[in-house]
Amino acid sequence: MTQNSQNLMIVGGHEVRLVPNGIDRKVSGTARFLARVVNKSYFHVEVIGTENVPSPPFLISPVHRSNLDTILTASLTKHGLRYMGKDSLWKVGWAGKVFSALGGIPVNRDLADREAVDMCVSLLTHGQSLVLFPEGGRRDGLTVKDIHDGASFIALKAKVPIIPVGIAGSSDAWPKGTKFPRPKRCVMVIGKPLLESVTYDPAGKRIARSKIKELTSSLETELQRLLDEAVSRLE
Repeated sequence: MTQNSQNLMIVGGHEVRLVPNGIDRKVSGTARFLARVVNKSYFHVEVIGTENVPSPPFLISPVHRSNLDTILTASLTKHGLRYMGKDSLWKVGWAGKVFSALGGIPVNRDLADREAVDMCVSLLTHGQSLVLFPEGGRRDGLTVKDIHDGASFIALKAKVPIIPVGIAGSSDAWPKGTKFPRPKRCVMVIGKPLLESVTYDPAGKRIARSKIKELTSSLETELQRLLDEAVSRLE
């Protein structure tokens, strides 16, 4: 990651603003408003647990079963959110600029993208909130397992809480292989914030690996509980 101004950073060859400028805030604010309208009117989304969302900054970590999940997360909070997305979305020039304006961060899913991780930590420490799907890509079924350590590492490094979220109905509303979503009801359940104390290696000032694994395990358990609750409320 390189920084060519106080606010502009280069991640994976793409420009990403650490703090959105006025134009970016207007674009992303409009996009979030429209997403909330569509979520309410088209998907009849129900959100449970909004009282669990603290003041920014925080890291939202939902389960991931559909491309629709990113759109649905706009209804979790009225606070601005940044998103991590697969870097292929930035390969079309105009699209990359739009995704960046919306607060997107390009990530290479096949590699340990240190640039993107550093960018996420910087965003959080500068008061921005972030959405990161800890399962990596979209998963199938109702079991949460083998989630990645990235969310835990970033949250511990930035010293912010993780907000776990269970989402049900999105895979039926927008299944894999379909071009357009269908008007199916969706439910999101927000869990209580997870925040573990940080233990550093005295020699290298590194976060203890055991602490990262401990938080990841807690997150995985909570995501399973929240997904089960969301499914039960959908039925």
